[in-house]
Amino acid sequence: MHFDYFLHPGSDPTFWVFVAFAIVVAIALFVRIPALIAKQLDARSDAIRNELEEARRLREEAQEMLASYQRKQREAEAEAEGIVAQAKKDAKALAATARTELAERIERRTAMAEARIAQAEAHAAAEVKALAADLAADAAAKLIADKGAKTDLKADLKAIEDRLN
Repeated sequence: MHFDYFLHPGSDPTFWVFVAFAIVVAIALFVRIPALIAKQLDARSDAIRNELEEARRLREEAQEMLASYQRKQREAEAEAEGIVAQAKKDAKALAATARTELAERIERRTAMAEARIAQAEAHAAAEVKALAADLAADAAAKLIADKGAKTDLKADLKAIEDRLN
C-alpha cells in the first residue's frame, strides 16, 4: 500500500464505504440509544412506583396491626380489671363465709363442751349419790351393829345425815 492512500483518503472507494458504514452505525446508535435509555428509565420508574405502592400497602397494614394490637391491649386491660374486681369480690365473700363457718364451729364446740360438762356433772352427781347411798348403808349397818336395837329411828337418820354433810 501506498502512503498516498492515507494522505488522500477520498480517492479510494473503501474509504467511502467505511464512512457510509460509520454513518449507518451512528444513526442506528442514535436512534436505538434514546429508545433503550427511555425503556430503561420507564422500567426504573415502574420499579420505583411498585416499591412505593408496596411501601404504602405495608404502611397501611402496619397501621391496621397497630390499631388492632392497641384495641386488644385495651380489651385485655379491661378484662384484667374485671378479673381483679371479681377476685376482690370473691375474696370478700370467701372471708365472710369463713367467718360464718368459724362462728358456727365455735358454737358447735361450745355446745359439745357444755354437753360434756353437763354429762360429767350428771355422772359425778350419780357417783356422789351412789357413794352417799353406800355410805348411808354402811353407816346404818354400823349403827345397827353398834347400838343393837335402838328404837329411835329418826335420831339415827339425823346422825347419818350429819355425817354425810
